[in-house]
Amino acid sequence: MIGSLVHAYTPLIFWTGVGALLFKYLPQSFPRLLGRSLYWIGVPWQIFALVRQTDFNANAGIAPVVTIATLGTGLTIAWITLQILVWLKTVSKPTWLNAIDSWLPPLDRSSQGTFVIASMIGNTGFVGLGLIPALIGDGDLSWAVFFSVTQNLIGTYGIGVLIASHYGRSENQSSILTLLRDLITVPTLWAFAASYATQSIAFPEWGETIVHSSLLFVIPASFLLMGMRLIQLKGIDSLKTATIPVLLKALVLPILVAIAVALLGLNHDARLSLTIMAGVPTAFASLILAEEYNLDHDLAASSIALSTIAILVTIPIWLFVS
Repeated sequence: MIGSLVHAYTPLIFWTGVGALLFKYLPQSFPRLLGRSLYWIGVPWQIFALVRQTDFNANAGIAPVVTIATLGTGLTIAWITLQILVWLKTVSKPTWLNAIDSWLPPLDRSSQGTFVIASMIGNTGFVGLGLIPALIGDGDLSWAVFFSVTQNLIGTYGIGVLIASHYGRSENQSSILTLLRDLITVPTLWAFAASYATQSIAFPEWGETIVHSSLLFVIPASFLLMGMRLIQLKGIDSLKTATIPVLLKALVLPILVAIAVALLGLNHDARLSLTIMAGVPTAFASLILAEEYNLDHDLAASSIALSTIAILVTIPIWLFVS
């Protein structure tokens, strides 16, 4: 397990460090440009490659259902928690309770959107699919693959885009038509449809090479962006404000999923895969969505960093209970 974590985290640490070092030599507008490039080109490219190598016949029924249920549960918990925090931010509190204010994010509209996304959407692609094969050996990987594909399609670039579009605008600007327009123009959804439609078509060797070379560019670029945003954070105070969404994402949600899959009577590989996928760190896509829709990129970067550290502690727990 230690070897798997080292293998998964080495490029993360390296490219994030490079991004932090390069930031002061680049224009201030570069992180936003990089984030938007990932949204419109990088991530669709990556999804196109992932869909081409996914067998949609295996576990096509229950795995997506569990994933959608997990997303719904995460969204519900995040929304309820957000309402409580907004109330705590505005209500008169006893003096001894005022200390919690330093642990709360700003909770303006942009921060609220990031809070919900960071609490429910995880990094199933790089961290999840990077860890699962080593943790279950020659076991069934289809559960993890289906979770990752379903979350990216329905969660990150479906529900996530709707949340980002809603909170990235004022209440007067956010309408049903605006949300639908943003949803149907999501490039990742079009990439999924194009890849699924051409899955049975054999590309020439050079074409397959181009498709599957996405990992050489997209993941390093995501880490560079995170490094650039992390270097702008205000130390420990920024990480403190990410504590609550990280607790929801890294602890509460996977506990509920672990209980649910145990009650469903799924086998060990399925239980472990789904529990770990539910508890992986906050998705890098939360930062990409923050750049595209003008959400709180500080909270997104803090949540990613803190939840990435948290998984070092939680994975042994999920191995034990599964």
